Amino acid sequence: MAGAVTLDGKAFAAGLRERVSAEVASLKSEHGLTPGLAVVLVGEDPASQVYVRSKGKQTVECGMNSFEHKMDASVSQEELLAKVAELNADPAVHGILVQLPLPKHMDDLAVIDAIDPAKDVDGFHAINAGRLMTGGKGAAAPMVPCTPLGCLLLLRDHLGNMSGLTAVVVGRSNIVGKPMGQLLLQESCTVTIAHSRTKDLPSVCREADILVAAVGRPEMVKGDWIKPGATVIDVGINRIDVEGGKTRLVGDVATAEAREVAGAITPVPGGIGPMTIACLLANTVTATCRQAGIDAPDF
Repeated sequence: MAGAVTLDGKAFAAGLRERVSAEVASLKSEHGLTPGLAVVLVGEDPASQVYVRSKGKQTVECGMNSFEHKMDASVSQEELLAKVAELNADPAVHGILVQLPLPKHMDDLAVIDAIDPAKDVDGFHAINAGRLMTGGKGAAAPMVPCTPLGCLLLLRDHLGNMSGLTAVVVGRSNIVGKPMGQLLLQESCTVTIAHSRTKDLPSVCREADILVAAVGRPEMVKGDWIKPGATVIDVGINRIDVEGGKTRLVGDVATAEAREVAGAITPVPGGIGPMTIACLLANTVTATCRQAGIDAPDF
C-alpha cells in the first residue's frame, strides 16, 4: 500500500458518540430533559431496515429515547403526513427522520417539507437548505445534513484551516452534493460542484486539493483523476458482485489506485458511513437544545 493517510471515520464517530452521550447526560441532570429521536420507516427495503436498526441501537446507547414507527408500503401519503404531524406535536420527540427512499407513490419533498424544520435532524427541509445557503447563525442556524456534516468534521480534523483550498464535489444531490458545496464555501474553499455530465471530469477532479466523491457509481473516480497529495472523501457505498456469487462494498473511488496518489482518503466501509449516524445523534442533541432555549454544544 502507498502512503495515503487513512481518515478513520469509524474511530472519529466513536469519539463523537462519546461527546453526544456526555451532552445527553448533562441535559438530563441539569435540565431534566431526555432527547428523543423518532424514525419513520415505510415499507420493507432491506438496506433501510438495517439503517433504522442501527440508528435505534445507537440512539439508546447514547442515552436518548428512540421512537420507531414502521408503516406498510401500501399506506397513503395522507396517512404518512398524519404521522409526521403527530410527531411534530409530540414534546417528547425532538428529532424526526423519515427514512428515504419512500415508496414510488409518495412525494419525498412533500413529506420532508411536512416535518417541523426545528425537528428536521436530516437537514433536508427547504427552510434548513435555505438557511445553510445563506449562512444562517444563532436562531436562524440550519440543521445540517448528516453525511456532509460528517465529511466536514473529518476534513477539519485532518486539514485544520481549509481557507483558499480548491474543492471539487462530484455529485449534485440535495442530500450530499449541494449541501457539501455550501459547507466548503463557508470554510472559504473555492468550490466546483461537478457531476456525471461535467465535460472532462477527470481534469476537473485533478484540480482539487479536496475531492469529495458522492455520485453513486462504483469506483468511478480513478487514481489518475486525483491531484498528488489531495484529500479524498469517498461518500459512495456500492455493493458489487465478486467471484463465487458473493458481493462486497466499494466506494465511488478506485481506492487501491487512489492510495498511490492521494495524501489522505476515507475507506469504504469504515469512513463516512459511521460518521453519518454519529452526526444524526449530534443533530438530535442540537435540536433538543434549540427547542428548549438552551445553548447547543459545538460538536
